[in-house]
Amino acid sequence: MSPIMKTLGIDRLGFAERLQLVEEIWDSIAEEAAKAPITDAQKQELERRLREYEASPKAGIPWEEVEARLSREPDDSDSSIKKRPRRNK
Repeated sequence: MSPIMKTLGIDRLGFAERLQLVEEIWDSIAEEAAKAPITDAQKQELERRLREYEASPKAGIPWEEVEARLSREPDDSDSSIKKRPRRNK
């Protein structure tokens, strides 16, 4: 374990306690992130995307289709998916 985990005593917690700690830390981060203001660049990008959507609401691809495309192997008949060399795991 890292030195900070030892300093904070996290190394002495059991699995369930560490998992609970992670959940509580994540919740506290999510609460702060929700309150954080967005930058001007982020606001401009959101406005651009909204205008693009409003101009052509049917131009997007439903999430289910995107997910299906990502979960299958590309083949020669699907030109919208570029083939990449597979990495060995």
